[in-house]
Amino acid sequence: MELLSQLVDFILHTDKALVQLVSDYKTWTYLILFLIIFAETGFVVTPFLPGDSMLFAVGALIAKGGTGLDIWIMFLLLTIAAIAGNSLNYRLGSFFGIKVFKEGNKILKLEYYNKSHEFFEKHGGKAIIFSRFLPIFRTIAPFVAGVAKMPFGRFTYYNVVGGIGWIFSLLFAGFLLGQIPIIRDNFSIVIITIAVVTFGPVIYAAIKSRIKPKDILKD
Repeated sequence: MELLSQLVDFILHTDKALVQLVSDYKTWTYLILFLIIFAETGFVVTPFLPGDSMLFAVGALIAKGGTGLDIWIMFLLLTIAAIAGNSLNYRLGSFFGIKVFKEGNKILKLEYYNKSHEFFEKHGGKAIIFSRFLPIFRTIAPFVAGVAKMPFGRFTYYNVVGGIGWIFSLLFAGFLLGQIPIIRDNFSIVIITIAVVTFGPVIYAAIKSRIKPKDILKD
């Protein structure tokens, strides 16, 4: 329970948690963040882990200095984690298939699979790239690609491009913008805003899917 409590606190207060993490673990922070990114992208059961906000916060924290962490080493390690995680997720999807998603399942919701599959059908292989910037979808999309038996070579191309783009854009956005006084002084608000913006499309889609059937019944 203590571990779960710490995880929830990390997700809700990413910026403060990172400061404490670096203070407690120093260079071991590289490994911890590597495992978080790897787990979020590699296991279909962990879509709740922080991604976008954490990457931005890490970049901003390194920009402040005094952490002993290097932005380029962090970029390299987290990119490897993102690419390796997606590759594992693809393999798991190929092995287990759609059967792991069931009606009424609180974590592996069939709705998540269906929405990701629609997204995948609409955008094709590029969905692997686009999904990197959408919470939940980035965890489910590589699994769906595996279920659909997308050629691994083609998947790897989109996986690498998407992984590099995702890590680079958010990590260095935090690194550059984190040096601006107004952002540095209101960092918690910025992190919350990023979380709202990134989860917004997912929440909207979920609400829309629940409202639509009711509208049809009224007609």
